Parts: sequence; C-alpha cells; structure tokens
Amino acid sequence: MPVDLWLGFLLAAILISVTPGPGAVTSMSAGLQYGYWSAVPAILGLQAALLIQLAIVAAGLDALLATSPLVFGLVKIVGAAYLIWLGIQRWRLPIAAIDRGVALSATAKGLFMQGLLVNLSNPKAVVFIAALVPQFVDPAQPRWPQFALIGASMCIVDTVVMSGYALLVSRLRRWLDDARALRAQHRLFGGFFITAGVVLLASSRH
Repeated sequence: MPVDLWLGFLLAAILISVTPGPGAVTSMSAGLQYGYWSAVPAILGLQAALLIQLAIVAAGLDALLATSPLVFGLVKIVGAAYLIWLGIQRWRLPIAAIDRGVALSATAKGLFMQGLLVNLSNPKAVVFIAALVPQFVDPAQPRWPQFALIGASMCIVDTVVMSGYALLVSRLRRWLDDARALRAQHRLFGGFFITAGVVLLASSRH
C-alpha cells in the first residue's frame, strides 16, 4: 500500500474512532466503574470485533448484510436488544458493586465479551467498513497484506482512542465514590447504552 494511501486511511480511522459510539460508551463505562486497567479487556474485545468485521469484508460476506434486508434486520434487532439489555443492567446495578471493587481477574472475561459483542452486534459497522476500506486497497497489489496493514492500523488507532476515553473517566472515580454519584453514574451510562440501542434499532442500512 502506498504511503499516501495509508496516511489517508489513518486519518479516516482517527476521525471514526474519536466519534462517540457504543464502543466509546463501553470503554468509558468500564473505566469509570472498575478503573483503567480493568477496562483494557473491554477495549481488546472491541478490537477483536473490528478484526472479525474486517475479515468479513475481506471475504466478501459483507454483501449478504448489504443486500439482504432480513439478515441485516435480524442482526440489527439482536444488537439493539443487547445494548438495551446492557443499559438496563447498568441502570439497576447495586450501589455497593463499585464500593466492593472488582478484581481485574474476576471481570476480564466478562468485559472482553461485552466489548466483543457490542461491536459485533452492530451490522452498520460491517457495512461502513465495507464502504470505506476498499477505497484504500490498491487492486494492483496483493489484497491480504493490505488488509493486514489496515487491520493493524485500525486497531492501534482505536485502542489508543478508547484507552484515552477510559483513562479520562477513570481519573474521576475518586470524586464520584459516594452513593448519590454512583447512582448517577449507573443511570447515566445505562441511559447511554439504551439510547445507543434505540438509535441502532431505528437506523437504516445507509
């Protein structure tokens, strides 16, 4: 891939990552609830989903989502339901949950799966990647090395951005550890997840 083409993709990846979405909500929610290092598995889950979505695009399976209203609709409903379920769970989370503190080893798997499912359950992400990535692939060069470079670039950028979100909110934990603030946190991020689910449910393929 020519350097100028790669730099163009890098800029696009940065702009996409800094735009708040379900991934940013997931990173900030985990960072505020458990601290930055406990949010890392959720961020890694988000990146694993991005790589799976990129592989789907590279394999050409994205056409199924783009052309089949039934498949797209089913995936969208499942994704929206999952986000809304996360929001309800966070809204109803007991105040004592943060006070007890949850060790990284106890939450890592669950947070990784949450990050993975949040990104995987968004069909618009696959369609969007399918529309964006081919513009930066040189047809005269082997495809898979270019997809590998695109995947690495996309994940590095997104990891840095999501880490920034998680680290930023984790700094606020010391001032938000009383019962009233904890309840507000739960309801704020619960509302964010529910809103993201409703927006996804109401969205179209375009």
